Amino acid sequence: MITRQRLAAGVCALLAALTAGIAFPAGAVADETAAQAAPKVELVLDVSGSMRANDIDGGSRMAAAKQAFNEVLDATPEEVQLGIRTLGANYHGNDRKTGCKDTAQLYPVGTLDRTEAKAAVATLTPTGWTPIGPALLKAAADLDGGDGTRRIVLISDGEDTCQPLDPCEVAREIAAKGVGLTIDTLGLVPDAKTRDQLSCIADATGGTYTSVQHKEELTDRVGQLVDRAADPVATPVAVEGADACAKAPALKSGLYTDREEFAQHRWYRVDVEPGKELRASVSVAADRTVNPDYGVLLRAVTVHGREIVRGEAAGNGRTDVISTGLRYPKAESDDEDAPAETVCLQVSNSFSAASGVKTTPGMPLELTVDVVDGPDQASDVASFGLGRGWWLLGALVVIGFLAGVLWGWISRLRIAVWRTN
Repeated sequence: MITRQRLAAGVCALLAALTAGIAFPAGAVADETAAQAAPKVELVLDVSGSMRANDIDGGSRMAAAKQAFNEVLDATPEEVQLGIRTLGANYHGNDRKTGCKDTAQLYPVGTLDRTEAKAAVATLTPTGWTPIGPALLKAAADLDGGDGTRRIVLISDGEDTCQPLDPCEVAREIAAKGVGLTIDTLGLVPDAKTRDQLSCIADATGGTYTSVQHKEELTDRVGQLVDRAADPVATPVAVEGADACAKAPALKSGLYTDREEFAQHRWYRVDVEPGKELRASVSVAADRTVNPDYGVLLRAVTVHGREIVRGEAAGNGRTDVISTGLRYPKAESDDEDAPAETVCLQVSNSFSAASGVKTTPGMPLELTVDVVDGPDQASDVASFGLGRGWWLLGALVVIGFLAGVLWGWISRLRIAVWRTN
């Protein structure tokens, strides 16, 4: 009994120490964010005749849109280049062919003059047709060029009236060009068909759809989307891993995409200078039906094949993406001319294809590499990720051992007293 009690106390202490060590890992983080091109946003507003409807907080849909635009223009970050395009704002007639060409840039994409932009919005009056497809094509052209974030925010209250140019297909064509342009859509009191169409447009480019029924909702959502464009975004770089470290591409800090076939190994190389720390993570997406029970392994290996540290994760078919990561600090050197160490990163998986599923092309792989300033004591960090938590682990193990001995001694004394009495 005494032995079991001591063992239980020691195990509890060890678990507590591990938890504490993992919860408080050591290591300084140096965030090295590269300067990016100015983000661009174009607000595309439906000014068709249906925008006269008075069903948003007692006012017209057009009035709600104008109020939202005025407030958003006041709050637009200085670094965002913003433009405004309209659809259905100029043609009053009934000729469908002419009405479906009715899209114009109200304010050009560039440095924002808030007074001028507000004055342009104030002139709008609900007028004509709803050529969403043509407006999206023109908006994409307005944002063409540059490497910064590009976002279209479409605000509409109805379906496109200019078929057969399906705005959903237009959005898919924009996405297929790989230009990194996102379309977010907002529906003003939409019906089911409008909601489905606007959702399809957003989904095609990785954007969002929001249904709006109140002025504040419209203002808040448009403001959020404009602000989001100003957030720094890492642009993935396509890379092709090799089947051996010697042939692997050399990577620097950044986000990379690749494809990995079932049960394949992909190799990459990273140079880590003394005093720096390598942080790497990988995600593999099961973009097709796979058998349950699979895993992903990320290893950091020397050029001679010795494993330094690894990260691994397992799945059982309940998630479409599986991720893991690792950290490897390179200790400081007394030699100022000490060379960088080449670390080989190996990504492997244990996916297997379900019956009848194609195994090519490989599954999408996303690899993040970050080389930052290392912690004060780099030798600690690779040890199970505990870092300086090892000191706490040692202290708690000793305390747990002493507590077990003390508990055993007390229990033994109680038994001796019981026998005596």
